[in-house]
Amino acid sequence: MSQIKKIHDMLTSKEISCQELTKKYLDEIEKSNGELNAYVNITADTALAQAEKVDAKIAKGEEIGLLEGVPMTLKDNLSTKGIETTCCSKILTGYKPIYNATVWDKLESEGAVLLGKTNMDEFAMGSSCETSYFGGATNPFNTKHCAGGSSGGVASAVGADIAAYGLGSDTGGSIRQPASFCGIVGLKPTYGAVSRYGLIAYASSLDQIGPITKTVEDASIVYDAISDYDEKDSTCQGRKGELTYGSINNDIKGMKIGIAREYLDGVRDDVKEAVLNAVKVYESLGAEVVYFDMPAIKFALPVYYIIACAEASSNLGRYDGIRYGFKAEHYNGTHDMMCRTRSEGFGDEVKRRILLGTYVLSAGYYDAYYKKAQNLRGTIVKAFDDAFTKCDFILAPTVPMTAFEMGRATSDPVETYLTDICTVPVNIAGLPAVSIPCGFNAKGMPIGMQLIGNKFNEATILNAANAYEKAAGENYKDTKWGVKL
Repeated sequence: MSQIKKIHDMLTSKEISCQELTKKYLDEIEKSNGELNAYVNITADTALAQAEKVDAKIAKGEEIGLLEGVPMTLKDNLSTKGIETTCCSKILTGYKPIYNATVWDKLESEGAVLLGKTNMDEFAMGSSCETSYFGGATNPFNTKHCAGGSSGGVASAVGADIAAYGLGSDTGGSIRQPASFCGIVGLKPTYGAVSRYGLIAYASSLDQIGPITKTVEDASIVYDAISDYDEKDSTCQGRKGELTYGSINNDIKGMKIGIAREYLDGVRDDVKEAVLNAVKVYESLGAEVVYFDMPAIKFALPVYYIIACAEASSNLGRYDGIRYGFKAEHYNGTHDMMCRTRSEGFGDEVKRRILLGTYVLSAGYYDAYYKKAQNLRGTIVKAFDDAFTKCDFILAPTVPMTAFEMGRATSDPVETYLTDICTVPVNIAGLPAVSIPCGFNAKGMPIGMQLIGNKFNEATILNAANAYEKAAGENYKDTKWGVKL
């Protein structure tokens, strides 16, 4: 059942007050965060002040919205006025924005209760959350394993029931991959459906904010709340059509599900088996499966790393020690101060990607790398356009494997990059995709699959995801952590 609706019903029936509920969540965070490391900043005062307002409304007999009073969290790259926002980087320690991200403005105006800011890979660069300046978030199913990245803290918190839902950002899979690793739902909306204003940029043509939730119904509720046109973001169009929440219970009989054979290449046997079992569930619901070849997606990973690193190289040029954040203590002159600040303030993975991005944009290499990557991006977009003439949505693994053990990302960074192989094509083409749980491996670690839709077809993929969720609800399991409602 929807966590959000359950909390809403408990509040409106006065089964529990919002302040009592919020204290329950804060107590659970205090108990478990030492081991999970999901939160990097707990905003107890902010949360309790909002909870008091919600209780006052209920006491007066006023109606409250679905998201009002629901305890939630934000990834630490979403700007929150007066609340430290660090991108989990040393270079932004102490930085308190003077404005809110549009998505937080929307949720705050709806009465959402912010429990705190959650852990992430530094500047969203990583697939395990371990590049964080504060150390990585762990997986609620097994704390020896990572929560995934870069939105690992949100996924760990939601998976462990120490937040009802959260917002993350997805540049190459950073919502879907941790959702898959933690056995929950992650929606990456169409590029431009949700405002990026106030999201601290990694790669501006790829970044997208979206919800991480326990159920598909919750993802739909949160998506509807944040997907409006915003004039502050020149790339934002808002959602197209009606709210998705009203159309997630439609029949999927006769729908065509596309499976690109390339998505199954190199996928671990247990993951492939779980995904193909999910296909059988869809067939039992009356959907038709269409297999086809999509060779262009094999270019996706190199194209992604060239474009993302090039844009990161440009975006991260603003962190110079002069305007905000960390500044080196000892230096000789302005140039030396900037060099030392950036050398000391950025972690190894961020420096690696800045250097790669600067290299592919440099004279003599621009045509060979960046221009070629942009041309191939067009090829990938066309391949998806062609695919959607054959099917209503595409089904694929979210990640080729289950959550790996902590420490592997640093010992084998190239293999860690390969975890993005199934997710990055969606960002390159600007498409929506939702990751939902579809089973567990022999060690009890969650397996996720993703449903990929055509642009602004969030309603289609959420409806299909909800149909699967209702037919195979046993794929959701509670962990030992958190608030049990």
